Amino acid sequence: MTSIRLPRELELKLESLARERRKSKTDLIRTALERFFSQEESEKDSYELGEAYFGKHGSGDGTLSATYKAKLKKRINAKHHPR
Repeated sequence: MTSIRLPRELELKLESLARERRKSKTDLIRTALERFFSQEESEKDSYELGEAYFGKHGSGDGTLSATYKAKLKKRINAKHHPR
């Protein structure tokens, strides 16, 4: 069980809405929290929003970031020491 303290203005709005909708203040607060949590869960972070675009024009080689130094060294050596 949770208790909260509301500023007088919010308390008055809540009481008014409860009377208007013929619901308890508890029901209105529960509904509002359920909507809030649902919205929070559905919001995507910046990675999720751009995920479809990451690597869109890439090579498809997932090792590039881990092996770039070795590949660069190989290219430089090939340039300076052609066979």
